[in-house]
Amino acid sequence: MKVVPSAYHQYFDIFSKVKAEEPPPHHTCDHHIMLEGSLPPVGVIYSLSNQDSDKLRAYISENVEKGFMQPRSSLEGEPALFVKKKDGGLHLCLDYCKLNAVNRDNKL
Repeated sequence: MKVVPSAYHQYFDIFSKVKAEEPPPHHTCDHHIMLEGSLPPVGVIYSLSNQDSDKLRAYISENVEKGFMQPRSSLEGEPALFVKKKDGGLHLCLDYCKLNAVNRDNKL
């Protein structure tokens, strides 16, 4: 804290590793994606190695447990792939381009 100017001390909790492991607070309204048409577009399924497939399942399970993700209610899914980071770790990427193209704007 000594390195950071006192004017910014009120923001320390934003960078807390402990808080980063907690889900955000629940609000009274839920976000729903409204589509132009009845079904989302079908995306290409990227081939994943067995190792990447296992990592994807583990990532999803971990984030459902933490409350960061919820089981989907849609029959469709979006393409997922991993990109290697400089440190050798993996970064999950989801391709929402087709879904975003048919998403109806909600001006509220």
